[in-house]
Amino acid sequence: MSNADFATLVQRQLEAYNDRDAAAFAACFSADVRCHRHPDDAPFLEGREALRAFYARERFAHADLHARLLHRIDLGRRVLDHEHVVGLPGGEREVVAVYEQGADGLIGRVWFFAPA
Repeated sequence: MSNADFATLVQRQLEAYNDRDAAAFAACFSADVRCHRHPDDAPFLEGREALRAFYARERFAHADLHARLLHRIDLGRRVLDHEHVVGLPGGEREVVAVYEQGADGLIGRVWFFAPA
């Protein structure tokens, strides 16, 4: 997978997120994906199945869920997305997600940054 293809994959996972399609969303991630919430060092999710189950239960159950891409920075093997998310408990939020390409070409690691 080329670097340009990786940015396309990141876009595809965003579309699957907005469609609340857990299977299509999880298919964009490596089997051993690790997801981190800044500033925690330890991942809060490890593995594609844990990611799929978490998003199906904690995110995609909300009918009004939608993430609008505000800005994307494509750095090749890393893509940074600034998003405005609505439809979750607690109200609207902005988040920056940093996606890193894994050895298999899929999303292997994600860091989420949110306002303190």
